[in-house]
Amino acid sequence: MAAAGCATTPSADITGSVATDNGPRSEAEWRREMDVWGQRYRANQSDHEAAIRYAQALRGIGQRAQATAVLEQATIANPNHQPLLGAYGRALADHGSYEQALEVLNRAHSPDRPDWRILSVQGAVLDQLGRHTEAQRYYASALRLKPDEPSVLSNLGLSYALSKNLPKAEATLRRAAQQRPADPKIRQNLALVIGLQGRFAEAEKIVQADLSPEEAAQNVAYLRRMMAQQNDLKKLSRPGGSFEPQS
Repeated sequence: MAAAGCATTPSADITGSVATDNGPRSEAEWRREMDVWGQRYRANQSDHEAAIRYAQALRGIGQRAQATAVLEQATIANPNHQPLLGAYGRALADHGSYEQALEVLNRAHSPDRPDWRILSVQGAVLDQLGRHTEAQRYYASALRLKPDEPSVLSNLGLSYALSKNLPKAEATLRRAAQQRPADPKIRQNLALVIGLQGRFAEAEKIVQADLSPEEAAQNVAYLRRMMAQQNDLKKLSRPGGSFEPQS
């Protein structure tokens, strides 16, 4: 299941943290991280920390295929390192290799050491595959470990939307939006679900509260298109920016 941005199609979060969560955000900072960790990784490709950090920096500048390749190589040398497997599974999902991502993520934690972040990513991947009921069970497990975690609630809310249960989606996203600190992206997801129920004025007000006039106009236009095509809720399941769940 990130930060608000310009309007694109919503999705369950498959890019959220399952390993290293903090890091630079500007491209220049990502490139500096890439140089530092890339040098360390090239010196020792079995260095799991270097692989995770290097891959994170590569993803930060949009090099997702290369990030996946780095993590794949590192998992060969560290086949049982759970944080590394979590990062690799997330990268595979982000790259669209959902079935392989599930297999890797299943090895990234164990029943005696469950990880709510990985459970949420697993749910998001299952949503991508259209297995919404199963995905919702994973979100429920994540919420038992991390009650009221807004990123998981956001993913769960969009899962309900994909299941065409819009009232339950709205209730779940409202619950997510009430958590602190509030995340603008969750409110954008809420706006989408409200709009899909025909309450466009309410949805537009939510959209305009968090975004610049230009971004709000893009999201309002997107919302109008979605309302015109609301029978095609599969459009919700492509990874994207503002109208999307959380990590």
